[in-house]
Amino acid sequence: MNLKGKVAYITGGTKGIGYGVALSLLQQEMKVAISGRSQEGVDNAVQALGDESNVLGVVSDVSKLSDEVKAVEVILEKWGQLDLVLANAGVGHFAPIDEMEETQWHQMINTNLNGVFHTLKASVDALKASEGYYMTLASLAGTNFFPQGAGYNATKFGVVGFTQAAMLDLRKYNVKVTTIMPGSVASHFNNNEPSEKDTWKIQAEDIGKLVVDLMQMHPRTLPSKIEVRPTRPDLK
Repeated sequence: MNLKGKVAYITGGTKGIGYGVALSLLQQEMKVAISGRSQEGVDNAVQALGDESNVLGVVSDVSKLSDEVKAVEVILEKWGQLDLVLANAGVGHFAPIDEMEETQWHQMINTNLNGVFHTLKASVDALKASEGYYMTLASLAGTNFFPQGAGYNATKFGVVGFTQAAMLDLRKYNVKVTTIMPGSVASHFNNNEPSEKDTWKIQAEDIGKLVVDLMQMHPRTLPSKIEVRPTRPDLK
């Protein structure tokens, strides 16, 4: 599939995986809208992407359906269509369950889980119209539980289940739905600052290449759930 002129919306697209995917899609001459929670973060990312005619920045908190509805309205007003939505925005707090704060729990539920629903709810009509693609950025934490991960595991297990059920609901409209489940990624997640020590990890551009490959796959074939992990873990 020639992706030139197709329109994408990436939540949490101001840095990390979302930003890396945006770069990959721009290289395919797609039009890309990215969102973040702060105007400053959105403006800085748009400037860094450096393609003003094909990049749109919108401020949206995915935990609020009204924000996502407005974001999609802005995209459709500018470009008239929506072919790909990547629900990427997410947060993580890690602590033993007896020490986890209620505010941390609710922030993860509201962003990681409610957010993917809000993003799809806001964009589903546009995706039906374009016979487009909805993707969620889950995690290997959506199938592998670990100590101090109860809250994060709960949200990512939920994202995987939500996405797979949504796939069954939407394929009759020729809307593709996939969840991508990365392992360790060199990103800014959980206040990490990527550096040379992260070279063994999956890179954001690797996920970007995967998204492009999914978009270009023959319409008859749907990889609905994809686990991605580093070829070799960090060996110290």
